[in-house]
Amino acid sequence: MKTCIRKWTCLILCLAALLLAAGTLLPGMAAETPDTASPAGTVAPPAAAPPAAPANAPTPAQVQKNLDFVWTLVAAFLVFFMQAGFAMVESGFTRAKNAVNIMMKNLMDFSVGSIAFFLVGFGIMFGTNPTGWFGTDGFFLSDFARDADKWLYAFWMFQVVFAATSATIVSGAMAERTKFLSYLVYSAVISALIYPVFGSWAWGGLYHGKGWLEKLGFIDFAGSTVVHSIGGWAALWGAVMLGPRLGRYSRDGKVNAIPGHSIPMAALGVFILWFGWFGFNPGSTTAGSPDIARIAVTTNLAAAAGAITALLTAWSIFKKPDGGMSLNGVLAGLVAITAPCATVTPVGAIWIGAIAGVVVVLSVLFFDRIRIDDPVGAISVHGVCGALGTLLAAVFHEEGFSLARLGVQALGVGAAFVWTGVTAGGLFFLLRKTIGLRVSEEEEMDGLDYHEHGNTAYANFQLIERR
Repeated sequence: MKTCIRKWTCLILCLAALLLAAGTLLPGMAAETPDTASPAGTVAPPAAAPPAAPANAPTPAQVQKNLDFVWTLVAAFLVFFMQAGFAMVESGFTRAKNAVNIMMKNLMDFSVGSIAFFLVGFGIMFGTNPTGWFGTDGFFLSDFARDADKWLYAFWMFQVVFAATSATIVSGAMAERTKFLSYLVYSAVISALIYPVFGSWAWGGLYHGKGWLEKLGFIDFAGSTVVHSIGGWAALWGAVMLGPRLGRYSRDGKVNAIPGHSIPMAALGVFILWFGWFGFNPGSTTAGSPDIARIAVTTNLAAAAGAITALLTAWSIFKKPDGGMSLNGVLAGLVAITAPCATVTPVGAIWIGAIAGVVVVLSVLFFDRIRIDDPVGAISVHGVCGALGTLLAAVFHEEGFSLARLGVQALGVGAAFVWTGVTAGGLFFLLRKTIGLRVSEEEEMDGLDYHEHGNTAYANFQLIERR
């Protein structure tokens, strides 16, 4: 009997403990029971009000502004990382004896270009522009007094990496035969003058100015023409002024292959550029907005389509799936979609990338046929496909094709070609007549690393070539 009583006592105590725990952990359940919610005939006390927001809590508008700052700077950092991609692509597609020279050019065109853009270029591109041709203030970032919220600094950081991209495009087309000093001079001039003036025509309204092309409705959301064609056409004139590398073309018209020393390095560079382009195009919103997602999708689809059609085109011509052409197909698709990335549908983006992938292969072969030596295909990727993408922005516009819109796009493409031809062509001609543009035959054969920098990229693994 005593044992039975003990069992029942333990059972009752356990049940009481469980009920007590339930009342503690699940107060909402207890509140729902009328008998236990409050004494009979009384009203339950109101629920506690949520704590008041601190007096200094940011407003939704302030949160959005902070998000815009963060996204714009993150995008700028992604675009800066593209500098590493360009360095690896150019070095991989050229010979080992010039790898140090390529790396130095990509280091210094950003360094020199940053200072030049700070001193002069930013003001020309985004300063007050009463004529529609170029800005007249904002030099040395002197507008900081008018920009108490510090947006100027974030905007400048995003724009300087674009200026560096335009300048560094030239390095690949002029690789393996250009004097280092001449390249430094060119990098300063394109960042301070050539790129900013055309940029003010198309993008001046992003800050203080309003360019004449912009007023006409010119579409170049992230710079197929403003950044890439300007750099590509400058590369064209640099390659023309330099002439081809020794041994590239035979007297009988034959094109002799000069293989790059590391396709894996070039491929890694392309993947870095593809990654960085998600800052280049979506970042051009300069706002943390839902538009970023769509632009990322169109950017990616165009790159993928460009890789596929370049592969198929090269395969049909060379009877082999050429790696170098496929890599340039990715870049061609990315360059072409840069102008219309915010104004075309995903299907339109695939068409644009696919067309660019075919065109880049044919363009590389064309420039070889007319004996313009471009070791990495920069003229075709950036100049030709930049112009192509700008024109296709009108053809595949989400609102439908418009002949008037196509006319404005063609005007912008033509203006970029003429402006760069006059300025970059004149600059390279002047350099050739003064400090010199091309290294000696001996220096070219031995390699620029040895003569220009007193160094080698691969110590104890590299031989100096002699004729």
